[in-house]
Amino acid sequence: MDQTRRLTIVVGLLLIMFGAFLLIVQLVPGLEMWLDPGYWWPLVVVAPGVLLLLLALLIRVPALAVPASIIMGVGGLLFWQNATGNWDSWAYAWALIPGFIGLGIILTGLLSAKFSQSLGIGLGMMVISAVLLTVFGSLFGALNVSGIYWSALLIALGVLMLVRALLRFRPGG
Repeated sequence: MDQTRRLTIVVGLLLIMFGAFLLIVQLVPGLEMWLDPGYWWPLVVVAPGVLLLLLALLIRVPALAVPASIIMGVGGLLFWQNATGNWDSWAYAWALIPGFIGLGIILTGLLSAKFSQSLGIGLGMMVISAVLLTVFGSLFGALNVSGIYWSALLIALGVLMLVRALLRFRPGG
C-alpha cells in the first residue's frame, strides 16, 4: 500500500471518529461540556500525538512513536491540570517527560520487532522519570516523601545499580 493511500485512510478514520464524537455529543446532552473549549483544549495537544502514532503504524516509521508519546503525555498532563486547576504541578510534572520518552522507545521497539533491545532503555528512562518526579515533587511539597522514604529510595537505587553492574560483569571478558 503506497503512502498516499495510507494517509488517505488515516485522514478518513480521523474524520469518522470526529463525526462520531459530534453525533454522540448531540445524542447525549450530558456530554455538552466536551464542546466547551475551556474544558477540552488540551486534547488539541494530544491529537497530533495520536496522529503521529497512527502514522508510525501505517507508514511503518516506528521512530515516530517517541515524539508521539511525548506529545500525548504532555497533552494528558495539560488535560489533568486543566480539569483539576493544579497548574502549580508544572514545578515537578516536567519530570514525567523522560518517562514519556521511555514509553516511546518501548513502543518503537514493539513496532520494529526490536522489543528486547528497547525494553531496558525505555524502562530505564521511566525509572529516571519516577525518581525525578519523586525528588522534585517532594521538594515542592506535592509528595510527602521524607525521612524513611528517602533512605529506602537511596537503598533501592543503590541495589538497582549494583545488580545491573553485576549482571553485566562477565569473567574473562
